[in-house]
Amino acid sequence: MNVRIKLMLVIAAMAVFVGCNKPASDNPVDETLGIRGAGATFPAPLYKKWIQEYQAAFPDRHVAYAATGSGDGVDQFIAGTVDFGGSDAGLLPDEEAKVSPGAVRIPVTGGVLVLAYNLPDLTEPLKLSRDVYVDIFLGEIKRWNDSRIVDDNPNLQLPALDIVVVARQDGSGTTYAFTNHLSTISEQWKTEGPGTGKLIDWPGSTMLANGNGGVAGQIQRSHGSIGYVQYGIAEHAKLQMASLENRAGKFVAPTGQSGMQTLENAELPENLQAFFPDPKGDDSYPIVTLTWLLLYENYASSEKGEAVEHFVAWCLEEGQGFSDSLGYIKLSPRVLEAATKALNRVSSE
Repeated sequence: MNVRIKLMLVIAAMAVFVGCNKPASDNPVDETLGIRGAGATFPAPLYKKWIQEYQAAFPDRHVAYAATGSGDGVDQFIAGTVDFGGSDAGLLPDEEAKVSPGAVRIPVTGGVLVLAYNLPDLTEPLKLSRDVYVDIFLGEIKRWNDSRIVDDNPNLQLPALDIVVVARQDGSGTTYAFTNHLSTISEQWKTEGPGTGKLIDWPGSTMLANGNGGVAGQIQRSHGSIGYVQYGIAEHAKLQMASLENRAGKFVAPTGQSGMQTLENAELPENLQAFFPDPKGDDSYPIVTLTWLLLYENYASSEKGEAVEHFVAWCLEEGQGFSDSLGYIKLSPRVLEAATKALNRVSSE
């Protein structure tokens, strides 16, 4: 569909109300909100742009999205207090079993997870090998002038400064993607360390924050800090970003292009939920993830079901054109085709 777009900002607060494991149909807020969702902060800047442009193109349609974290988005989706959820961890099997109207996962964009840091005196980007950044987040490498970091960066004058690790406090799909990567490349992280999850028991010295924006802000304010955050958010905050060693043993800087290497040839299962915790390819950046909108297979209200389907179809078509400029990765034609086919499963009573 071709639409002419005017910029219009509509940001709506979302109220939480009691649901009984069915899609939300009664809205205690003004009914002109139309549909509402909650969840992942990773794609929040892109979702905000999509909603602005969508509502400019269709002024009679309204969408509200609260970036509360993937954990909360999944919880609200299960409870039926939203019309759609957002999650960087998709929907796990035990979670899907609790969704009685049925669940449909729609991948809508991809993104790169970066290790952002605050060392303003460095003259070039930091390089971190795989075992080094694992041990930083395990709390085993504690100072920036540790010999192993120095070995990765012979041309840098690294400060004799304590490393301050910043991580997510809330249930987070970003945390899931990051720790899934660490578990894949480190047996110690997987079996003796925190493992994989949306909520992690970080070492006691870790500084915690809510949301991707919260982590980015904490890094900005904390000299000597390092944390994991979505590429576009780190770029917008003008944070320094490390080049990471990939599976091929090469240091790769985070860019949309290096992330696209992974997602271009993505093979998705029938439920469209796939993770890429240690991608192949000389030029592939090592931490890349899809993010999903979670829809009900059967909406109690035909109007609600049609409204959700219309918005998501727009995101998969016109919406993809806004991905690059905000630091996200457009879906490949193959993934788009699968996502559009899955969207056709959405129906209403």
